[in-house]
Amino acid sequence: MNKKRMLICTFMALASGCFGAYMGVQIKLLADNQRCENMTKNTLEFAVFKTACQAWMMPGAYMQGSSSGLWAGMVMGAFIAGLATHHKQPE
Repeated sequence: MNKKRMLICTFMALASGCFGAYMGVQIKLLADNQRCENMTKNTLEFAVFKTACQAWMMPGAYMQGSSSGLWAGMVMGAFIAGLATHHKQPE
């Protein structure tokens, strides 16, 4: 594997990993906010409970969303970059 191909694959893996981490956090936050929304519908409608629930869920959402998104993004980015830079050997 030449150095240019390795650099391209590394850059694509890191870039898609960062994008995947960002998207993972956004998706996890939306899911947790929906969970807080459903939980406060069954109780008294106080804005404090909803805000407290969202504040409680946020650190976990950042950790779980960013780690899973980073991992998935890096694997997919490296795989796609490897496919894109692959040169078929003449027989």
